[in-house]
Amino acid sequence: MGTPEFAVPSLRKLVEKQYNVVAVVTAPDKPQGRGKKLGTSPVKDYALAANLPVLQPTNLKSPEFIELLKSYESDLQVIVAFRMLPESVWSMPKIGSFNLHASLLPQYRGAAPINWAVINGEKESGVTTFMLKHEIDTGSIIFQEKEPILEDDTAGTLYERLMNKGADLVVKTVQAIQSNDYQLIPQTEPDKQKHAPKIFRQDCEINWAQPAEKIRNFVRGLNPFPAAWTTLDGKVLKVLSVENTTQKSTKTPGSIVSEHNQVFVHANDSILRITELQLEGKRRMKDEEFLRGYNLAESTLSFPS
Repeated sequence: MGTPEFAVPSLRKLVEKQYNVVAVVTAPDKPQGRGKKLGTSPVKDYALAANLPVLQPTNLKSPEFIELLKSYESDLQVIVAFRMLPESVWSMPKIGSFNLHASLLPQYRGAAPINWAVINGEKESGVTTFMLKHEIDTGSIIFQEKEPILEDDTAGTLYERLMNKGADLVVKTVQAIQSNDYQLIPQTEPDKQKHAPKIFRQDCEINWAQPAEKIRNFVRGLNPFPAAWTTLDGKVLKVLSVENTTQKSTKTPGSIVSEHNQVFVHANDSILRITELQLEGKRRMKDEEFLRGYNLAESTLSFPS
């Protein structure tokens, strides 16, 4: 059970290892792009190419879907980047259902663990497999693998590594369950819980009054999607990449200037260089290219108070 690109390597490796994948459950097709043509999920695309039955329920509790799912008589369900399941679904197989989560649980439970780990300046992340139960992301841990977060990692680069490391962990977990060679470890509640809630557009606006390094992590954690943004001359400016110059800020936070064909913004302690950006209605570009087509008079970027 899965929908986005993140789930594809896990499914592919199970197929390549010749496990008997009896069916794949993914999201319904939905309109995509400007033409609003019905688009299929990456998981569906792979499943069809591998000649696997594909189920796309709109209602996971519907009697029709439950009966159809039962007909496959699965021993185990593997969930990777899917939606919240009702108990009637996750408790159906003889062995149960396990989930792959892109964090070192119990930290970063929620929909956006990769983004939040980078935003918060963490030095380490990882992947966890755990058995499903009622409360989301709280089931007993089967296996975990750690992954360092590098200084220049973005959510995108970390996503790629965790996606592939997670696929290997899924196969390891299935092998261990098959041979009954694993031990469930209950999650213990940490002294300080870090959460990973879903990120909405309004959460992505940059606050230039914060320290430069905090802003740099914020931009990294939202790159490439959904992207940090600010407002320049009344237009939305996506900020895709920044560098902390560590030069002391001498202007009001949010002051944006161009020097030597480069774009600089003052934070509350030091100056950031915006190295890649995208102005509303334009394509993404490097700061030098942006300045060739935009007369950046000294101004101040707006930000939330």
